[in-house]
Amino acid sequence: MQFNIGFIAAALLVAASPAMGATFIFYAGADCTGAKVSVADNVPPLDCIFIPNGGSAKSIGYSGVTTQIEFYESGGGHDKCTNGATGTGGPGSGCGTAPAGVNYESAYYF
Repeated sequence: MQFNIGFIAAALLVAASPAMGATFIFYAGADCTGAKVSVADNVPPLDCIFIPNGGSAKSIGYSGVTTQIEFYESGGGHDKCTNGATGTGGPGSGCGTAPAGVNYESAYYF
């Protein structure tokens, strides 16, 4: 019986790989620059990620987003992914910068 070595290798790689989530990096500066405020790895889809201890960031870098990401501003009614997103981003990797006068506190992706 003949086996396709490439097929077997691919099947083994898929079987051995854990499910990976997205990565988020919260930055002090616009356009994902400046100090890293917080980092979250392997975040599953449909999960709100936020900066612990009430922190905020000017921008959020992301990778591994499957469909879309939503950014939520810091303060009051928008904390922890509530009451409507302030900004959005597409799939894959990117960076979202909060509008003038506000910072981001959380993000949600699907």
